[in-house]
Amino acid sequence: MNYLQFEKSLKDFPVFSIKDIKKQYPDFDSRRLVEWQQKGYIKKLRREYYCFNENKKDENFLFFAANKIYTPSYVSMESALAFYHFIPEGVFTTTSISTINIARFHTPVGEFSYNHVKSPLFFGYRIFQTNHLGIKIAEPEKVLLDYFYLRKINSPEEIKSLRLNEIQINEMVNFQTLAGYQKIFNSKTLDKRITLLKKMIHA
Repeated sequence: MNYLQFEKSLKDFPVFSIKDIKKQYPDFDSRRLVEWQQKGYIKKLRREYYCFNENKKDENFLFFAANKIYTPSYVSMESALAFYHFIPEGVFTTTSISTINIARFHTPVGEFSYNHVKSPLFFGYRIFQTNHLGIKIAEPEKVLLDYFYLRKINSPEEIKSLRLNEIQINEMVNFQTLAGYQKIFNSKTLDKRITLLKKMIHA
């Protein structure tokens, strides 16, 4: 099998794993991957995960890659806040939530960071469809809860420093849904932070 055949058969996989390859080529010789990396055809993202070098490395690609290389996970925290335009800046690390260990990966396409939550808090994400890709990302309500649960934001000054887009949050967030999700966290600390947030954005 040559590279062109390989590329054609996996063209629908922006990020592919050894398992993905073995499903199509059970006798695949993994030495080809080393060879194709050396030739600049593919990049290794982390152990057993690769992408084609020519793929466009935009936000959608990075979000899909984040889902793929560490599972289960969904995009949240700063990345999802920026995605919904709740904060003014873009972020340089793709941030996610996972039920497995805290992790951080430095890859040829960017940084990926994973925050840990217990299994009961792994909910409130949706599948965002783009270019035939399904990307798991926190719902607007859940990203606020994830962020204020995991980050130590305890004062008006700290909330002001985030420069939150009050109009965008009030337009996108269903505060009844947020309240329902908030009960699942069962955290007095989170409750205090969300009460403070609502006061600050006049929700």
